Amino acid sequence: MGVVFIDLDRFKNINDSMGHHVGDALLCSVARQLLLAVRSVDTVCRMGGDEFVVVLSDVASREEIAQIVDERMLPLIREPHSIDGQELEVACSAGIAVYPEDGEDVDHLMRHADAAMYQAKSAGRDRTLFFTAEFHHQAQRRLAIETALRRILDRNELELHYQPRVEASTGRVLGVEALVRWTHPELGALSPAHFIPIAEECGLIIPIGAWILREACRQHATWIASGLGAIAISVNVSAVQLRDRKLPEAVASALSEFGVISSFIELELTETFLMENASATVECLLALKAVGVTLSIDDFGTGYSSLNYLHQFPIDKLKIDRSFVRDIVADPADLAITRAIIGLGQPLGLRVVAEGVEREEERALLLQAGCDELQGYLFAKPMADAQFREWLASQVVAKASPPRARLLPRAFVPHPIGGVRRGVNVSRGASFHARHELRHEARLRCVMSNALTRYRS
Repeated sequence: MGVVFIDLDRFKNINDSMGHHVGDALLCSVARQLLLAVRSVDTVCRMGGDEFVVVLSDVASREEIAQIVDERMLPLIREPHSIDGQELEVACSAGIAVYPEDGEDVDHLMRHADAAMYQAKSAGRDRTLFFTAEFHHQAQRRLAIETALRRILDRNELELHYQPRVEASTGRVLGVEALVRWTHPELGALSPAHFIPIAEECGLIIPIGAWILREACRQHATWIASGLGAIAISVNVSAVQLRDRKLPEAVASALSEFGVISSFIELELTETFLMENASATVECLLALKAVGVTLSIDDFGTGYSSLNYLHQFPIDKLKIDRSFVRDIVADPADLAITRAIIGLGQPLGLRVVAEGVEREEERALLLQAGCDELQGYLFAKPMADAQFREWLASQVVAKASPPRARLLPRAFVPHPIGGVRRGVNVSRGASFHARHELRHEARLRCVMSNALTRYRS
């Protein structure tokens, strides 16, 4: 017997951008596709949200399970779904646990399939993984991190480090990027890559993000009071925060509390999220610009950009992703892409920043290409406040300069982005009826228990 946990990737995006009725209809369509894929002896259940469980009975081997999942179930889910006259495509991640190798009771099989599914999502989504013992350890570690995150602010365990951004032509300091650091009382120093995605999944990124923003404003005011001058600080904002309608209010509150001039705070937004939710995002960006902060697109070049929306967004900067900078010396294609991004941004009135600069040869090529700002280990690593002050003592801080004049777009009219629409997450349940569908986990467990009894006998 095989237990398959299936989770639709980035499902929340469709709910947020197209409405819950579209998300519900998509869930119904996915359920119908799953029912087409399984056999009469199998069971399909929607556990809640965008998560489905399939119990495959009378399977002879792991290979047979993999064949059913990879060649029948997932291809049917990935087929276009016709919803309200639109063709939507959705990817999914799946985790599989097999009886009796991965568990001899319902609890272990469910838990282990769930752990494998989370590992599939962590490994990049849109894939299938069988459970291994290592996944169990990773699931335990993830649970420990999530539990600790719920007390992280009360325990004052977070700290901001600061990595300078310099003017490409002069080397003068233009500002810093604030990067959060967490020293776990038992696990030690944890990379943001290990805990930020968990904080986003469980909703804790909202209070953590508010703390980061407030701490950056406090630090900016402290530097001014101690005579270091007004140093601009950029802060990363997650997709979850951008969906929060209270974000502009939270930004304005932090600025007001510490008396910070809004233009000295920069919010870095990921390209992928902006482009996946372009129409819905514009309103939020305009509200943030009304507060007066600077906006930049982080990791530019790694997502799929619509030039129409790039023109429409009230953005001030583009940050070239480090993956291009890393190979510009040896790879002519990466150098060409980097030059193209600079050539795209500057005529639109955008400043262009290259991050991940580690070698003098990279700096020289970026300067030659006309890049405005540079950031990376060639200049300084992220530093705690005390280290940054010591480093800054030997540097020259550039005076604040007005932003470039943007080429103003026409009044914004939403246009659909071509290509695949991926993603969605639903908070209301879809209502569908089919011969294999079970609404409640209790009934699913009953089916599994009966199946296990047959296998044991």
